[in-house]
Amino acid sequence: MKTLVAALFLAFSLLARAEDVLHLYIWNNYISDATAARFEAWCGCRLKQDYYSDNEEMLAKLEAGAVGYDLLVPTGNAVQTLIRKGELKPLDPSRLPHFANIDPAYLTPWYDPGNRYSVPYAYTVTLIGYNATRLQELGLPTDTWALIFEPRYLEKLKGRVTVLNSARELMAAAMRYLGHSVQDTDPKKWQAARDLILRAKPYWATFSNSTYIKDLAIGNIWVAHGYSNDMFRAREDAKDARRPFAIGFAIPKEGAVLAVDNFVIHKSSPRPDLAHRFMDFMLQGENAADVSNLIGAGNPNAAARPHIRPEVAREAAIFPTAADLKRLEMLRDLEPKERRLLSRLWTEIKVK
Repeated sequence: MKTLVAALFLAFSLLARAEDVLHLYIWNNYISDATAARFEAWCGCRLKQDYYSDNEEMLAKLEAGAVGYDLLVPTGNAVQTLIRKGELKPLDPSRLPHFANIDPAYLTPWYDPGNRYSVPYAYTVTLIGYNATRLQELGLPTDTWALIFEPRYLEKLKGRVTVLNSARELMAAAMRYLGHSVQDTDPKKWQAARDLILRAKPYWATFSNSTYIKDLAIGNIWVAHGYSNDMFRAREDAKDARRPFAIGFAIPKEGAVLAVDNFVIHKSSPRPDLAHRFMDFMLQGENAADVSNLIGAGNPNAAARPHIRPEVAREAAIFPTAADLKRLEMLRDLEPKERRLLSRLWTEIKVK
């Protein structure tokens, strides 16, 4: 009898363990394997990740009826959209004892006053990554959006440039280059940005949200419009492979997009308890430091700062200076009419 009871207990324990799965829907390359493994060991559960490469992709999938995700990692403007649509569960502060580790500068943001739904995770800057060796040989600048928009530069780079496959991000870069705010929704300015993009498009190799990391690291492309953490990854990969060139990345002088990404719990979450455990694990200083040390992202967690490697902390494109911050803006949610116009302009950009 004791043997039978023990066998049943073991079976139920294994079943419970099998069901302890946290479903995380997250950006490509945004949590390291080492961090994920450490969480699983600490939690005694399994972390299952699905990936997206753009906020719009994530929102579209949820709009199409995707369910079963516990945690999402949207940027501020997408958090605003999800809250407006009633897609999120409120946080339980009692389950987040390490929330106090967040730098006060990142608390109660415009997209979620009071942090009722969101826990800041990391931030990135959308900027230019480049093959420093090649660009120096060509005598090209590395601190301006002109590098991806102006034919006088692109003629020397034809087929060696990639831009993000994101209407919001690419239009934002064009708007900044034209001297406008990324939050400006004037249709005439958007149309001018579309025209700028269409003029440059014949010189570009492709629109890419993830492959540019590898292509930049191995030397297939020389200039990429993308995220600061991805450029960090490309640089480190090129170093590890001992490539005969150096990778650099810089915030364009005209300004750029700053994106704060957050953990939020989707309304369909089957395991909000595990979601809270994961968030609190990631709020602990040593764990929070991984997103900077291993991924190359900026960090809103004050307790993580002592654990961030000095050479990473010194990177102005990862941790922008006060002067740089004045040139950075966050994207905001769009009204339905603005979304329709942007969708039409993006279709024109992609098909022409």
